[in-house]
Amino acid sequence: MIGNYLIGLREGLEAVLIVVLLIAYLTKTNRRHLLPRIYAGVGVAVAVSLGFGALLTFGPSGLTFQAQEIIGGTLSILAAGLVTWMIFWMAKTSKTMNKDLQQQVDKAADGPAWGLVIVGALSVGREGLETALFIWAAARTSDQTWEPLLGAGLGIATAILLGVLLHRGIVKIQLSKFFAYTGVLLVAVAAGVLAYGVHDLQEAAVLPGINNLAFDLSTQLPPSGVAATLLQGIFNFTPAMTVLQVAAWALYIVPVMFFYLRALRSGTKPAPKPTATQSSAQSPAQSPAQSPENA
Repeated sequence: MIGNYLIGLREGLEAVLIVVLLIAYLTKTNRRHLLPRIYAGVGVAVAVSLGFGALLTFGPSGLTFQAQEIIGGTLSILAAGLVTWMIFWMAKTSKTMNKDLQQQVDKAADGPAWGLVIVGALSVGREGLETALFIWAAARTSDQTWEPLLGAGLGIATAILLGVLLHRGIVKIQLSKFFAYTGVLLVAVAAGVLAYGVHDLQEAAVLPGINNLAFDLSTQLPPSGVAATLLQGIFNFTPAMTVLQVAAWALYIVPVMFFYLRALRSGTKPAPKPTATQSSAQSPAQSPAQSPENA
């Protein structure tokens, strides 16, 4: 449940921040009459995401056990890949997101009415589809289907509340640190989803080694116990895992965590200070405060 809360909070806050930025920019540029188009786009994105989640939930129900496991395993691996792409994308583009959205709005505002609807739908829809897929993949690892949905729902509700408070200036959050810390946790969550997807494919006999266990800690960590439930709910760690599961987990988390932490460090390096010669030679129009990078 905690892992799904984190997913809902992280993805929900990304979507909410995009909407807040769009609303603030249209309001600031005296184009409030265009806000209904953004709201319409957000509504389309939410409807498509809910429909996608329903398709994932009820679509495979009439298939054979093997077919369900193949679909589940494949989509779990895909979900881990999408989350990996998302955290690296946010680490790279978070500083320019506001400017990029403003450019999209300016370009669409002068066109047909559906232009801004598409901007709103695409801006929010990506997070919605990723959330639906990842929550569905995580829900398959739980015996209680309602727990992952409740956790994700609470996370999204928290994200909406934070978005409202941020928009009104009531609270301030260091978003760079928030996304950095949650990104580290999501790498660990994605590793667990990947390992579970591998297990599904083993149960479907697509991958070998279903009976080749790397460890079995069921005695020390009873599957119904609190510790095992927390580990499974957050990181999809189960007391008994196959060799292939553990290998997939390790081969994912070690390089991904390394490159993600390196990306965070490179993104937080301070810009080199200009030398005295460069400062004196720089004209006012080229000063750092007025350059595109610092706008």
